[in-house]
Amino acid sequence: EAVAAEWMLEFACSCLCRHFEEQSGAEFRRWRDVAQALINGLSQIPPHQKKTVYLCQLLIRIAQGKSLGLHFENDKRISPLESALSFWTLLEKEEIKLEKLHEDIRLLIQIQIVAVYMENRYFKEAAEVLERLFTDSESDKPLRVKLATIIKTKDPYVPLLQSFSYSLLISKIKSYIELFMKENETNFLIQEATKQVASKGLEATTAWQNRPLEVNENDKSDLETKQRFVLSIILLRDVLGQVQNCCLDVDSSLFWIYINCFLGLNNMQNVEKNGVSLACTRKRQRWTPEEDLELKSGVREFGVGNWAKILVHGNFNNRTSVMLKDRWRTLSRIG
Repeated sequence: EAVAAEWMLEFACSCLCRHFEEQSGAEFRRWRDVAQALINGLSQIPPHQKKTVYLCQLLIRIAQGKSLGLHFENDKRISPLESALSFWTLLEKEEIKLEKLHEDIRLLIQIQIVAVYMENRYFKEAAEVLERLFTDSESDKPLRVKLATIIKTKDPYVPLLQSFSYSLLISKIKSYIELFMKENETNFLIQEATKQVASKGLEATTAWQNRPLEVNENDKSDLETKQRFVLSIILLRDVLGQVQNCCLDVDSSLFWIYINCFLGLNNMQNVEKNGVSLACTRKRQRWTPEEDLELKSGVREFGVGNWAKILVHGNFNNRTSVMLKDRWRTLSRIG
């Protein structure tokens, strides 16, 4: 169960990252709750998952940054953004690269902590948080003085606050997410899948790792992801049962839909051609007129090719994005 829970936390963090742009959306909220439940279940944070845990906590708090009535700490004076700052500090300690990005994000969070109080006309609280945020060091002094002056004006729309806006903070966090995802996309999942492969003596998997998957010209950028998926399937079919017995009630069909959406695989047939028996294989079932209408509506809204997005937003009966793609091809031929 420990391996399953750790994998699910990695997966939940990835989903949070991918849905961060839609912070108030259903998918972000769903994976926020999953990640929080998994984190709450940890007796201690495994060293290799510190950054994952800290990033989850940061994103959850940034998404609620303007909700001053929401508290993540026992101290009710601490706003969501001030709580987020503490996790950003922990993230900074875990890596020494990206100094400029670290500095930019820290500055934006600090300014927005004050700005959100001012936007809500809580000027006394803004002054109090300023005292908590900044030390008496000379490097902090210029910004501290500027913010203190702004608080006295009681004007939340001064140029400084507009220049260091909440939208800019979100943009910088997204830049950090992209770097985090690129750095961590193969770490835990590949390591654990490889262990599973070795323990079960699946010699053919070595060939899968070294043999390029068939990809179209437009899919070459997804090659690494698809190779990773081959290995992840081996791990997942063994841990899925364990995951469902953990603290979370995970519906297996929904789980595999999320796998598909997470990896962005619009053509999982390429994986099947290479000999992988997918754990998510489903029996063939006839398409209903209602499902056809859902598919057509999804194509109108999201466009041809965006099967994963259509799948998530539509009401389909245990389908995959590949099934949607194949059905659309059939409907297009029928006319």
